[in-house]
Amino acid sequence: MLTVKNVEVVYNDVIQVLRGVSLTVEKGRITALLGANGAGKTTLLRAVSGLLDIHDGEVTKGRIELNGRAVHTWPPAKIVSAGLGQVLEGRRVFAEFTVEENLRIGGHTRRSGLHESIEEIYHLFPVLKERRRRTAGYLSGGEQQMLAMGRALVAQPDVILLDEPSLGLAPRIVQQIKDLVVQVNQERGTTVLLVEQNAMMALSIAHQGYVMEQGKIVMDDAAANLMENEDIRDFYLGRGELSTSYRNLKHYKRRKRWLS
Repeated sequence: MLTVKNVEVVYNDVIQVLRGVSLTVEKGRITALLGANGAGKTTLLRAVSGLLDIHDGEVTKGRIELNGRAVHTWPPAKIVSAGLGQVLEGRRVFAEFTVEENLRIGGHTRRSGLHESIEEIYHLFPVLKERRRRTAGYLSGGEQQMLAMGRALVAQPDVILLDEPSLGLAPRIVQQIKDLVVQVNQERGTTVLLVEQNAMMALSIAHQGYVMEQGKIVMDDAAANLMENEDIRDFYLGRGELSTSYRNLKHYKRRKRWLS
């Protein structure tokens, strides 16, 4: 389980990005975090995984717990060893290394069983086994995304953070990634925090959903309920009043209820 309690984050000692964010990612479930660019989603993931320092940011208030232990003051390596994995936005594979070398890097915290873990990843992502000796920089975008996920899963984390896994991918590949997220959750029991601008994809597989705007959580509910929420349909899914015609969009005046 991952719990974020009233967390505030400041960059460069002056820019406050997160403003009292609280959320809970229940064990064995997929939780979606929705929001526009600049809402603070990636900052939240950096806070959870201990990567704020390299961006001149820090948690100035609140608490982050992983499986009941406060981790917001820990270095990233210790957080990974405690059971957290992360797939960064943009995949960030080691382009000059082979697929298998990337996977071995992902398993650097494993003291034993690395070979068996890599074989599990090859079972989960058969295309990676076919490409195991290929340089990662020559993989397609979808294959690189699978490699990034596989690299994070080699360490067998309890919780995995996925930051925009569908970004820049063709619809057919997005469907594959979506199915793989469900498979990882169901077959491995991995708890997932899924950050996505593709709200339709995220909510269709999530159990719970949160909406973030301007550094705050403005709504949370069961994913199925969010799918039917009028504001979510209008502003995130493109299925409500705004989507019926350009005229409606041009003259649309209603503010989001949480900003009223």
